[in-house]
Amino acid sequence: MEDNKETMQNLYTLIMAGGSGTRFWPRSKTKKPKQYLNIFGDSSLLQDTIDRFATFTSHHKIYVVSSAAQAEVLEAQTPMLPKENLIYEPVGKNTLPCIGLAAMYAELEDPDGIMVVSPSDHLITNNELFKDTVLAAAKIAHERNGIVTIGITPTYPATGYGYVKTAEDITGTEKIRQFKVERFVEKPNEQTASEYLESGGFYWNSGLFIFKISVFLEAVQQFAPELYVDLRKIQADLGKPGYPQTLDTIYRAVQSISVDYGIMEHADNIYLVEGNFDWNDLGSWESVYLTDKKDENGNAGSGETLLIDTKNSYVHAGNSLVAVVGLDDVIVVQDGDTILVCKRDKAEDVKKIVDQLKAGKKDQYL
Repeated sequence: MEDNKETMQNLYTLIMAGGSGTRFWPRSKTKKPKQYLNIFGDSSLLQDTIDRFATFTSHHKIYVVSSAAQAEVLEAQTPMLPKENLIYEPVGKNTLPCIGLAAMYAELEDPDGIMVVSPSDHLITNNELFKDTVLAAAKIAHERNGIVTIGITPTYPATGYGYVKTAEDITGTEKIRQFKVERFVEKPNEQTASEYLESGGFYWNSGLFIFKISVFLEAVQQFAPELYVDLRKIQADLGKPGYPQTLDTIYRAVQSISVDYGIMEHADNIYLVEGNFDWNDLGSWESVYLTDKKDENGNAGSGETLLIDTKNSYVHAGNSLVAVVGLDDVIVVQDGDTILVCKRDKAEDVKKIVDQLKAGKKDQYL
């Protein structure tokens, strides 16, 4: 436990909150995407994420990276965080530049600090087990100078997640299983996913990463040297009047690349800690339906709804009554002057609506 106490004191959290959440249209809009919505209960997914980490990380060590377009809603939802911990990307550049930018901030405070990187829009329960899992990963990052990911034990042959193949078991006397990582694997087709499940040793890639800030930046310098130079230029102007301009000019020009492609697929000091807490990345309205409480007819949803001869459906009423008659296996979501109606098995295609609205310049619905 001494190690964990030491780790907790220098633990930083980075919450990535810049996503657009297009599969959650019409509730998810440009100025208020999925992570800012209260899909379950009264607090947003982002607020739930902050609360989860605040049980073992102090608020002044929690950073959020988002886009400038979301500044208003982010500040409104995070009065518990110092304003200087809210970092705005001029433009989204995927996860590696995002993490690198936050690391520039945290490094100035503690280069030997350990950073936990988390998405902002995942549903996680068993917060105590989650904490224990993160601290086990932080211990590896601290003792072995490892870059650690949390792998979710797969429960079915999912095709919507990347996978991580484990190598040597290094658990020893630890309570939570731990491994060296053999490789990261792209999202598989159904047959390949079934083979992964059958063979064992494969985990879902949760998007949660833990590392010493210094170790991560060494990896960026080695595997993404141009980005490293650009991040150092940005850091040199932090706190100076010219910072916004420097950030805007340099960041717009950096390569858009994920941390998986940029670092995790190349480095050899990668480890995995097994995550057995309840986890859902809430990728679509279908995943919300599957997670939500159902009534006796298998229906779920929220707001003022009237469902007649309707089964196994998700219905959300924003500010009006939504009535559904004689339909099964559908998703209906009303928000302001927009309404979505689709079959549950077509929930992934909601992002096509957003693409068409953009193409038709119907920005009032975005």
